[in-house]
Amino acid sequence: MEQYLDLLKEIKAKGTKKEDRTGTGTISIFGHQMRFNLQDGFPLVTTKKVNFNSILHELLWFVKGDTNIRYLVENNVNIWNEWPFQNWLEETNQSKNLEMHSQEWKDKLTGFIDLIKTDNAFAEQYGDLGPVYGKQWRDFEGIDQLSLVVDDLKNNPNSRRHIVSAWNPKEIPIMIKSGLPPCHTLFQFYVSEGKLSCQLYQRSADVFLGVPYNIASYALLTYMIASVTGLKVGDFVHSLGDTHIYLNHLDQVEEQLSRKPHPLPNININKKDDLFDYEFEDFTLVDYQSHPFISAPIAV
Repeated sequence: MEQYLDLLKEIKAKGTKKEDRTGTGTISIFGHQMRFNLQDGFPLVTTKKVNFNSILHELLWFVKGDTNIRYLVENNVNIWNEWPFQNWLEETNQSKNLEMHSQEWKDKLTGFIDLIKTDNAFAEQYGDLGPVYGKQWRDFEGIDQLSLVVDDLKNNPNSRRHIVSAWNPKEIPIMIKSGLPPCHTLFQFYVSEGKLSCQLYQRSADVFLGVPYNIASYALLTYMIASVTGLKVGDFVHSLGDTHIYLNHLDQVEEQLSRKPHPLPNININKKDDLFDYEFEDFTLVDYQSHPFISAPIAV
């Protein structure tokens, strides 16, 4: 994962300070690419602990076409909570004079998540993020893109059209209202010498918090689709647009850069014939060694 650490260094050295939608501010570069040979190990960052269980649950949530955070919070995955929570505060006129990340704000977030878990009607009304990733992957204007790409990989592996897009301009306004427009917008598969590679284009990349999750998630998806199509894994190529570090993450970045990486772990996956039959128990992360977790606030 040295290239991930090199990216952090490059942004610090060459990035431009920019204002952003959240009001937090970033140091940003535009246009960067990393390539991970999945034969060398599973690309999970080791210079800080990354929650693999959260990555796996989120990916299964995408694959099943789900867009409500209830499944996630029931499985202790909290990476999406702030967006529907903030939307709930605004819709119910509770956001005025409530400082984000204050103790009162955190207490209200805890209460919000408890209601998502226990109240069906509340979860249905306030837990849904709108037509985000899972919806677009499985139902893009009536098209199940993920099913089609798996079928095409099996029947026409040399095609240059193995593409899934989460960016649906028609539904972006709905996504903005209830959650966040897709940051990882489009991915393409490529078959060569019996190996499956994947390239992701990500329009906006929170390099400290989000990118380690994105790398691992799309690497894992590549393993899953390689398994059901009878292929081996090749490369994961990560192409980034606005590539940034939030200004309130700079101390955490310094801490991470002071640490020496461990060897990469491996991933074991039970063989399945159908991509949509995978469950959490079908995956085992092997020999993951990491430095301790580094906490940082999410910019909403």
